Amino acid sequence: MFEAIAFYLFAFLTISMFYITVTTSQALYALTALAAGMIFISAFFFILGADFLGAVQIVVYSGAVMALYAFGMMFFDTTREVKEKQGNKAIIFGLGTISAVLIVLIFAAPLVSGNAEALFPMTPGAGNTQEVGMVLFTKYLVPFEVAAVMLLVAMISGIVLAGKKMDLSLTLMNEDEIREMRREENKKVLS
Repeated sequence: MFEAIAFYLFAFLTISMFYITVTTSQALYALTALAAGMIFISAFFFILGADFLGAVQIVVYSGAVMALYAFGMMFFDTTREVKEKQGNKAIIFGLGTISAVLIVLIFAAPLVSGNAEALFPMTPGAGNTQEVGMVLFTKYLVPFEVAAVMLLVAMISGIVLAGKKMDLSLTLMNEDEIREMRREENKKVLS
């Protein structure tokens, strides 16, 4: 019962976050929703008892999204003011209350049901981390190393691309220079 409720809750939250990622027009909102979606995906691993994979999901994928977030802040004009639309406050309050109650229920359910047991127990003597390590560094060693090289190339490429726009510093410019620069950029976009 607990697993089913948690599964459907995190499935809804994950799909919602990825929907926001795809449909929003703000790059930083999209990256924030992407990071939240990756964290919600890790909940599925925790539900299945794969604690190590859940932690790796949070550290690796959410960390990668945070690196994307940093690159997004470098590439996009985040200094312009973002005007947020304030929706119906009753809906916001209601959704917040429902979320808080669901979180309390999810964390209270294991305490209430003391007879919960795993349906598929792990191999005796070997922990989840050990099993993942054995498979990862024997059967999947080459793909693991290729992924590491690809991440290194992506990181170096991002640094090179970010360095190309480093000739201007908005912190050293006065307001008139910034306005003039934005006017020039708008003229390029409109023409």
